[in-house]
Amino acid sequence: MTFANVGTLGAVPGGRDELVTHLTQRSDALASIGCLAYEVGVNDEEPNTVFVVELWESAEAHRASLQLPEVQALIHAARPLLSGEFGGFRFDVVGSPLRD
Repeated sequence: MTFANVGTLGAVPGGRDELVTHLTQRSDALASIGCLAYEVGVNDEEPNTVFVVELWESAEAHRASLQLPEVQALIHAARPLLSGEFGGFRFDVVGSPLRD
């Protein structure tokens, strides 16, 4: 069953674009471990917020990704850019009108 992790990351003032740069670095390892989609977005009405939509083959694949050395390095590099404000939700996808 597909697992979705959708959330917001608060960025320190002026740090949003650098945070986006980190989050959008190409990672073939994510696809190999079960990431189906990882979309990063911004809204100019919320200049200190980054929006992330992740789709995974399973919740287990998502958890396993957090152990990858390159993901650990990304977390370490991004941490100083985070304000500590996080939001979002996780759920198991039960269907879509775009696929069978």
